[in-house]
Amino acid sequence: MTTAKTGSTASGTKDGMPSMIAYLTRVLKTPTIGAFWEELAEQAREQNWSHEEYLAALLQRQVADRESKGTVMRIRTAHFPAIKTLEDFNLDHLPSLRRDVLAHLATGTFVAKADNVILLGPPGSGKTHLAIGLGVKAAHAGYSVLFDTASNWITRLQIAHQAGRLEAELKKIRRYRLIIIDEVGYIPFDPDTANLFFQLIASRYEQGSVMVTSNLPFGRWGETFSDDVVAAAMIDRLVHRAEVLNLTGDSYRTRARRELLAKDRAGRD
Repeated sequence: MTTAKTGSTASGTKDGMPSMIAYLTRVLKTPTIGAFWEELAEQAREQNWSHEEYLAALLQRQVADRESKGTVMRIRTAHFPAIKTLEDFNLDHLPSLRRDVLAHLATGTFVAKADNVILLGPPGSGKTHLAIGLGVKAAHAGYSVLFDTASNWITRLQIAHQAGRLEAELKKIRRYRLIIIDEVGYIPFDPDTANLFFQLIASRYEQGSVMVTSNLPFGRWGETFSDDVVAAAMIDRLVHRAEVLNLTGDSYRTRARRELLAKDRAGRD
């Protein structure tokens, strides 16, 4: 008596193989492989791929999908107030901003080295837009990012301090490779608040990247932190390994309003 051979499907896949692969991809948590292995197998047969080429194509599809989902998650958990990109930023109104420096920062290598970025300039110069754009680039590069205003960072630290868990909160924040502190200088801090802010900066010194935007030059940070000595110590830690960008030029928002008004007048003429 002869034993019946295992049958094959029209595409060349052995009976039972799809269910086995479905099971294995669930166990391995590789859903993209589970969804595309058959389609790529057909393409491999048609184009005479080697086993290695087929495996590489399948793994590349899985990795690309995972990285895409990871980027979406990192951007979501960064809590940006809005998604702004560097590509959407009009650099023409900031002639002092070096394009090569901005392009280098966009690679995210400063995060890998735990370096800092300081954006200084008057209101409306585009500091927040650039900070968010660089944060988004860092998220795409695989780095965890957390964004908030200086006042909200302080509120977070005050709550932790009052609950007796400031050190635990600082440790939690250190898990993020990049934190962005927006709008330093808009609201003055009392000495106790300034000390909390100093602890945040000191806890990340050479451990994680900090990006700061401020409307004040460094010489006036003593006004914000109620103490020139504390301000100097904070600046020393921030700029030790940092790229400092001084933004000068027309207000981004004012220029946009002027252009809008000009178009409106031209439309009425």
